[in-house]
Amino acid sequence: MWKRILTLFIARTLEFFRDKTTLLWNLLFPFFIIVGLSFVFNQENQTLYKVGVVSIDNNSSFEQFNYLKEEKQVDFIFIKSSEEGMEKLSHHRIELLVNLNTKEYWINSSSPKGDIVEKLLFAKNFERNTEFTKQTVKAEKISYVEWLFPGILGMNMMFNSLFGVGYVVVRYRKNGVLKRISVTPTRPFEFLAAQVLSRMFVISITTSIVYLGCSLLYNFENRGSYFDLFAVLILGGFSMISLGLLVAARSSSEEFADGILNIITWPMIIFSEVWFSLEGTNPVVQKISKIFPLTHIVESARKIMNDGKGLADISEHLLILIITSAVFLTLGSLLFKWHKT
Repeated sequence: MWKRILTLFIARTLEFFRDKTTLLWNLLFPFFIIVGLSFVFNQENQTLYKVGVVSIDNNSSFEQFNYLKEEKQVDFIFIKSSEEGMEKLSHHRIELLVNLNTKEYWINSSSPKGDIVEKLLFAKNFERNTEFTKQTVKAEKISYVEWLFPGILGMNMMFNSLFGVGYVVVRYRKNGVLKRISVTPTRPFEFLAAQVLSRMFVISITTSIVYLGCSLLYNFENRGSYFDLFAVLILGGFSMISLGLLVAARSSSEEFADGILNIITWPMIIFSEVWFSLEGTNPVVQKISKIFPLTHIVESARKIMNDGKGLADISEHLLILIITSAVFLTLGSLLFKWHKT
C-alpha cells in the first residue's frame, strides 16, 4: 500500500513542479499583492476611524454624549468590557476607547490615528469633556502590511489547495486518468492519501519560500513560535485540501468544478478578514465568517505572528480545523468515484 501511495505522491509532485507557469504563479502572486497593497496603504490616509465605547446600557447611556457623534468620519462600536476594548486598541482594531461608566478614554501612544480621533472628538468640546480622564496604553505598533501578511499566506494556501487538488482530480477524471488508475491495485484511499501528501508537500515548500521572501523584503517579525506557525500551516492546509477533494469527489466537468471552487473561495476572501478587519460590521456577518476554515487559519496565524500567542491560545481554532478536515475528508472518500457518469 505504502509503495503505491509513494509512487502516486512522486508522480503528482513532479507533475506540479514541471508546470512552470503554475509554479511561478503560486510563488509570485502573494508577492504582487504584498507589494501592491503596501504601496497603496503606506500612507495612513483612511477617512473612517473606529472608536470603541464601553457602556452598561449601550445606546441609552450614550444619549447624554450625543455630541461625540457629530463627526461623520468616526464609527462607534459598542464593546462589552474594558479588557476587550484594551485588546482591540493595542492591536489597532480601534483608534480610541471610551468608557462611559468610568468617564475615561484611552489612546494608543504608538498610533497616529489615536491622536487624530482624540482631536476630532474632544478638541471641539474641550469644556464639555473635562469630565473625561485621558489614559494611554502603550503597545508595539503593527503596520497594515504586517497585519495583512498572515491573510495573504492563508489565501495563497487556499487557492493552492482547492484548485491544486479539486481542479486536478476533476481533470484526471475527465481525461480518463482515473479510469486507468482504477484498474490497478490502487484503492481510492491510497489515491486520495497520495493527493493529500503531495499537495501538503507543495504547500509547505511554496509557503515557506513566500514567507522567507516577504520577511527579507519587509523585515516581518514572527512574535510567536515557528513550530506553532507550522502546525497551523499543516492543519489549515489539510482542511483546505480535504475541502478540495470533497468538491472533486464526483465532479466530471472542469467548468462546473471551477464554478463551485470560485463560489467557495471568494466568500472566504471577503469574510475571513484577509484584506480588512470585520470590526464594527453587522454581527451576522461576523458569525458567518466563523463558518469558513480560512477564517480560523488567518486568525490563528495572526495571533501567533502578531501577538506571540501559543497553541493553547488558538486551541479553539485548531479544533475547528481538525473537525472540518475530518468531515470533508470522510465525505469526499464516501462520495469519490473513479469514472464519469
